[in-house]
Amino acid sequence: MRLNRTGVVAGVVYLVLGGAWAWWAHEPLAVVWFVGVAIAGAFIPGEANHVTLARAYLAAPVLAYAVHRSFGPIAVAVALAGLTDLADGTIARRFARPSSFGGALDPVVDGVFMGGLVIGLALGGTFPLWLSLVVVARYLLPALAGGVLIAAGRRPELRHTLTGQVSTTLILVLVGGVCLFRGLNQDSGGLLSAAEVVIPLATLATFVHLAFALRRPAVATEGG
Repeated sequence: MRLNRTGVVAGVVYLVLGGAWAWWAHEPLAVVWFVGVAIAGAFIPGEANHVTLARAYLAAPVLAYAVHRSFGPIAVAVALAGLTDLADGTIARRFARPSSFGGALDPVVDGVFMGGLVIGLALGGTFPLWLSLVVVARYLLPALAGGVLIAAGRRPELRHTLTGQVSTTLILVLVGGVCLFRGLNQDSGGLLSAAEVVIPLATLATFVHLAFALRRPAVATEGG
């Protein structure tokens, strides 16, 4: 990939916004993350892909808020992430530019955002560390498997599977529910117990489904 104007412009905009947030929230180390994402993004083409990348930038604020148990701002960050998830595919279709790269980028960025959220919650004592690692594995292992197959000369179908979409929804609902209950000073023990059962089962189902889906090469499709 080469430097492209869309990537550079988007990176500058995100850096300004991220830098302003880091100054306001007194989180100077977050700037390092913003710069790293902006550098990577400068080589990524397509307007829709940069809407997707917003979730990667949001990983730093959501991590910081989760560590500090600031549940209101977490809700705002999750809502913004959800809006970008809805918007990126729509923008790709609007500009007639759906791509296999966009299909691959979307779940990877989802994993970065969710990883920041659950690791922050674990560090803040809101979420069990082992369950946070399950969530990270839910996104990391499929991305690694797809990368290995591509490196081996195969072209797996890069799209969301039904089990993947269901597991992502369950994770968001359960993790978000725990945060909501904590933010309202309500007992989240029952919801957390449900998460400890449902999230590992949903993750396992996703892995089984992907194991079959990745066995055969296919033409890549847009997954935003």
